[in-house]
Amino acid sequence: MKLICLILALAMELIPKGSAFLNPLQKRDSILVADQLEYGFCLDSVPAGTLIALPDWSPASNDTLTLVRNWKIDTTKVYRKSGMNAIRAAVVMAPFEEGSYQLPPIYVQRTSGRVIDTLSFEPVLIEVKTIPIDTATYVLHDIKEQIGYPLTFREILPWILGILGAVILVILLWVLLSRRKRREESAALHEPAHIVALRRLDKYRGDKFWAPDKQKAFYSGVTDTLKEYIEARFAVDAPEMTTAELFDALKDCKDITPADYDDAKTLFETADFVKFAKHTVGDDDNARVLPTAVRFVTNTYQTMLEEERKDDVL
Repeated sequence: MKLICLILALAMELIPKGSAFLNPLQKRDSILVADQLEYGFCLDSVPAGTLIALPDWSPASNDTLTLVRNWKIDTTKVYRKSGMNAIRAAVVMAPFEEGSYQLPPIYVQRTSGRVIDTLSFEPVLIEVKTIPIDTATYVLHDIKEQIGYPLTFREILPWILGILGAVILVILLWVLLSRRKRREESAALHEPAHIVALRRLDKYRGDKFWAPDKQKAFYSGVTDTLKEYIEARFAVDAPEMTTAELFDALKDCKDITPADYDDAKTLFETADFVKFAKHTVGDDDNARVLPTAVRFVTNTYQTMLEEERKDDVL
């Protein structure tokens, strides 16, 4: 760095620009070992477009006086009317030994248009101190544990409010879901059994349920829907009965035609083979499942309407 400064000094005229500044980054009444210091200069009335060249101070860094950060230039003020700027440039250093330090002078090459000159800033002397220790009365103590401060209500309040907000949100969500469920159950109770059954059977339309790995769910869904309809239509505890018990209870029902009875029984027996014997049904038989179930619901509902009309006539 000294060589660079010497070359700059010999190559062009030096212009004195006052003293450099020293700014301790730790605000103390004295500079201690390892404190970081800003060392640099300020320039006022710098024309816009002026080039500033600064020497590299990295080679000057050592264990005693370490360069923490190389040059940094900031524009501190802009004079719009005159087109001038005020700039500030500094390095950050840290001394690691007690004593006096004569910082090197700062030479700055300034280029404005075709004019090149070198600005010289006088160096600064600093005194670095350590914290004095009275070895006569000094007593070595164990390292103390971290001090635990009691929590204040102000610190706890955001957590309390957050928990209360989460609880209120969960309660509101539960209330909304409960109301929705009750409305759906109420609507289902007021709807005729055949409407509920036909709506559920409509979900099983299409051949996507005929794949071997989906047939169990397909047949279970269709037969469970029919059992719930039979329970509501004929007052038979169908969901708790086996296929044999169910159709034994329905065999004397005059509202079920023999054809519907036989088709429904065949459907339930096939479903038992699929659910319990891992039987795989072909596409032709699968295609007849849903029409059979829909026909059973529609025909048995029609007989109920005919009986009601007869009762009204009488």
